[in-house]
Amino acid sequence: MKIFSGRANPELALGICHYLRHPLGKMTITNFPDGEIFCKIEENVRGHDVFLLQSTCQPINESVMELLIMIDCFRRASAKRISVVIPYFGYARQDRKDEGRVPITARLVANLIQNAGADRILTMDLHAAQIEGFFNIPVDHLNAGFVLDDYFRSLNHDPEEMVVVSPDAGSIKRALSHQNRLGCSLAIVDKRRSSAHDTLQANLTGASVEGKVAILFDDMISTGGSICGAAQMVKEAGAAKVYVSATHGVLCGNAVEKMNHAPIEEIVLTDTIPLTPERTPAHVKVLSVAPLLGEAIRRIHFNESVSCLFRFQS
Repeated sequence: MKIFSGRANPELALGICHYLRHPLGKMTITNFPDGEIFCKIEENVRGHDVFLLQSTCQPINESVMELLIMIDCFRRASAKRISVVIPYFGYARQDRKDEGRVPITARLVANLIQNAGADRILTMDLHAAQIEGFFNIPVDHLNAGFVLDDYFRSLNHDPEEMVVVSPDAGSIKRALSHQNRLGCSLAIVDKRRSSAHDTLQANLTGASVEGKVAILFDDMISTGGSICGAAQMVKEAGAAKVYVSATHGVLCGNAVEKMNHAPIEEIVLTDTIPLTPERTPAHVKVLSVAPLLGEAIRRIHFNESVSCLFRFQS
């Protein structure tokens, strides 16, 4: 087994290697003066089981192209199997035609990764589960939910004083999973879209949040508009504290400014996407998914069951 990393998230790759007690492979990735990407493997990989780690995050087009070049490089170097580890899968929100004359970009990216030579995909918390079906190769889809829930359990809040809040109707299934694991009640924010870029939080249904610790869960925080609007509504409904949690901290545009001004006690994210100083909100807690990904990599390499890692997803 050999593990290599692109430039999108080297810190997570080092965390995975630390968990596995395995060195990170040597590879050179640079840019030519015109911006083209150059990749060279600095050690023999012929006949090896190779794992390539690359989150397709900002700058997303650069990260995707770098991943494709890496896959092609290892295929031409005669690696026995190329497993691509994509902690954050970009373009996942363009997973269907919701209006005329638009692309299904998630399927396009899946095709590009397959055609480049990937043999297997390991990813985490896809925005839409049906993206697994866009691949004609095996996909292991992990869930970071139990990592987040373990943290909230460590805060020692009384479950009777906690309320899991779904920020919109599309997140109800995810919120129910967190509710079952944390043993608390559930509330739902009714979100209405007022335009292509703006949303309006209209109603709060379900359990009362008055005087409670409210925890909003989502798969990703992008511009922060929806989650901040939901946090504001929950706070106005009387919540004592409001926590916001997501697997992927995309945090684009003025998301950091919005979150810093929202009534949020703490923002809990994972390290699927690295945070830069200008993209780090106040009161943020970053949890590592390196052990979870590392254990999945170990099991894939030794042809062991990965399904036990899904036991917390029910």
